Amino acid sequence: METAEHGLAVIIMAAGKGTRMKSDLAKVLHQLGGKAMIHYVIRTARNLGASPIVVVVGYQKEQVICELSDQPVRFAVQEPQLGTGHAVMCALPHLEDSGGAVLILSGDVPLIKTETLQGFLEHHFKSRAAATVLTARTENPTSYGRIVRQSSGKLAAIVEERDADAATKRINEINSGIYAFQLDALREVLPGLTTKNEQREYYLTDAVRLLAAEGEIVAAFEGNFKEVMGINTGAELEAASQELRLAGNV
Repeated sequence: METAEHGLAVIIMAAGKGTRMKSDLAKVLHQLGGKAMIHYVIRTARNLGASPIVVVVGYQKEQVICELSDQPVRFAVQEPQLGTGHAVMCALPHLEDSGGAVLILSGDVPLIKTETLQGFLEHHFKSRAAATVLTARTENPTSYGRIVRQSSGKLAAIVEERDADAATKRINEINSGIYAFQLDALREVLPGLTTKNEQREYYLTDAVRLLAAEGEIVAAFEGNFKEVMGINTGAELEAASQELRLAGNV
């Protein structure tokens, strides 16, 4: 791995409630294999040799911080929660002493494998990309952002479902919400994010778009949908538990 040579920090998104879980418990604290699902994400980040690891907390932040009190992580508070781009804005002050790349992970995507992220990061560094998006293919891409590629294979755009035309909706390659950015490039474009969208939120996908518009290299790396599937419902939590048992990873 090239992370030691290049430097790697990690930001883990863990501020949301997860209303579709039909529970008052913060989503990342739901149990998977006998422990809160966010522990799997932190373990993977540590396996990559990343430092520092910043966990973005918001909803039930005291409980999340308490749960992770024995982990070598820093905490950034996101209140209110104004989107993925805003979460990164809240975390960046904790990375002032960091250079190189930052890997953005989600606390509710616990099945992502260390080996997959190693391949993803190697692709990012070898591409000399300012940003790289981890993608996946699924037979049912509904609700996910779609990946539009150039003829060269490089990323052209990430189009959200509500903004997609009929042709774009037929694309089955989706945005996993996992990204690698060069920190200098990310710091440069974050101030350009706005809330001029339906959700009135700062989207991290806009940082990718701005970098591409500036002529920076934006890469895409295809992973396995089962690994990048987010856990949003009780049924998905049970499905993830089964995947862990099958992999002997509990």
